[in-house]
Amino acid sequence: MWKPYLTLIEKHCTNALNILDRFHVVAKLNKSLDEVRASEAKKMVHDGYEPVLKKSRWCLLKKPENLTDHQRVKLREVLRYNLKSVRAYLYKEDFQRFWEYESPVWAGKFLDQWCKDVMRSKIDPLKKFVGTLRNHRELLLNYFRAKKAFSSGVVEGLNNQSH
Repeated sequence: MWKPYLTLIEKHCTNALNILDRFHVVAKLNKSLDEVRASEAKKMVHDGYEPVLKKSRWCLLKKPENLTDHQRVKLREVLRYNLKSVRAYLYKEDFQRFWEYESPVWAGKFLDQWCKDVMRSKIDPLKKFVGTLRNHRELLLNYFRAKKAFSSGVVEGLNNQSH
């Protein structure tokens, strides 16, 4: 979350509950996963390995229920390998459970354990993502405190209207 924005809200809207919502978190996690995939694919080609990760981007980034039949087959193929990209994908999919919690306390416990596990993974882009999550932990948990009723999408929609 942009620091000047948070400072402004804190100063002028003292009773506001800042929320870091699902859309932005998932987008940042997907960006980290794609960074892992692209880097690993490039290294595999450079080292002369079979280009297993070629055309796998959307298989790894999309929700499993939104995959085409072709992408589903490709994902199954990729998941057979012990790659950082596969481990990053599994972390991404596991993180989706975070959004299922109702209680901010239990969501926080899940978040803390997930972050701890990822920090042991040696997958640098995901570790950087964990740093972001930890820095904004309370904003993430505000999503649950607000009973998942609000997102920053409303503010962004209004902001886009004014431009």
